[in-house]
Amino acid sequence: MKKTLSQVFHSPKFLVGFITFIIIWFFILIYPLIVGGNPLEMIGLGTFFKPGTYVSLYDSIGTRTYTLKLSDAEEKRIAGKITAEDRNSMKEWLILFGLPEDAIDIDDTEMLLQLWHNNYSADIRLKITIAKSNSFKRLDTKLKNLLKDQDYVITQIDPTTGEEVSSALVKDTDYINVKDISNTRFLPLGTDNFGRDMLKELVSATTTSLKMGLIAGAVATMIGLIFGLLSGYVGGLLDDIIMFIINIFTVIPSFVLLILISYSIAQGQRGTGVVALVIGVTSWVWTARSVRSQVISLRNRDHVNLSKLSGHSLVRIIVTDILPYIASYVVMAFILQISTAILSEASLSMLGLGPKTTEAATLGLMMNWAMIYAAHLNGAWWAYYPVIIIIALISFSFNLMNTGLDQVFNPQLRE
Repeated sequence: MKKTLSQVFHSPKFLVGFITFIIIWFFILIYPLIVGGNPLEMIGLGTFFKPGTYVSLYDSIGTRTYTLKLSDAEEKRIAGKITAEDRNSMKEWLILFGLPEDAIDIDDTEMLLQLWHNNYSADIRLKITIAKSNSFKRLDTKLKNLLKDQDYVITQIDPTTGEEVSSALVKDTDYINVKDISNTRFLPLGTDNFGRDMLKELVSATTTSLKMGLIAGAVATMIGLIFGLLSGYVGGLLDDIIMFIINIFTVIPSFVLLILISYSIAQGQRGTGVVALVIGVTSWVWTARSVRSQVISLRNRDHVNLSKLSGHSLVRIIVTDILPYIASYVVMAFILQISTAILSEASLSMLGLGPKTTEAATLGLMMNWAMIYAAHLNGAWWAYYPVIIIIALISFSFNLMNTGLDQVFNPQLRE
């Protein structure tokens, strides 16, 4: 056993896959201890907040201010307040005015503003609608206001007189230290369409999907192992019956069968455990067929025949004389079944047939939510790219581990 484990962990492919999986598992175990709370809690009253640190504007009022004069502060302030829509509108008017398109770079804020102020005039008549002309006028007013240096006055209602009185003056050189503010929240991956912390939700979804993969993989491997052992060793009529069942499941694609079974179960009853069980029940066929082939090559070995002559029971012969010889193959099949189950859940959830959404998040459900709420159209890459990367990493790690084990235990592949 020690020698076998040494060979396994000396396989570069297995080692890379194993380390990748351990890093993922370690992260999903540690992160909830650092950032606790319900992963499905809706903390944002909006959809797809960008990744970053969010500071309470209310708590920042009255906080000690520091005066900083940064050379590029005004440039950054103006660039940050001109939206992508504003830039495209400016480019549209300039092209209509007659400037060549290749001379307009919407990412160069200084050049774009210079072109606009040098050429735009509300008196210039272009072949555009009145509504479009008014939108350009509003944009021009906005741009002119951005260039004005003006301080902001914070007022409060006097409880005795009911009048607004000045309480603070905010200058463009005033800065505050984030550590002085009592309420801040760091969202490394922003929020999803429901206003939930994406990273916390992603960690919870990865944990749930891995658990579902383990359950489905265990069910599929156990069913396939039992059918394969009985069919391969007993043979005869029992083999014909089991092969008939296997052939039926082979003719019907497992994913189609999975869709039909999931569709027949009500949404409220489709918990993570139920979906994992359904995936396992529909994905055991190739394991059973492969185990049967392995057992057929073993059932007439000398040690098996000796056990038969000794009067050992069927269960004992299978457990002690056959199963140890195919144990490595069963482990490899189990690893692949886990990977397949996670991908099946993701595919099923993308079709809206996954676990119920009120119970827990899964990787498939997160992809489904991102698709339904058009995250790709809103530019909210953080709502789906991290999920895709996690699914790819899990599949990558399991397949590498399986390939490494195959190289260790398959004589034809040993180096």
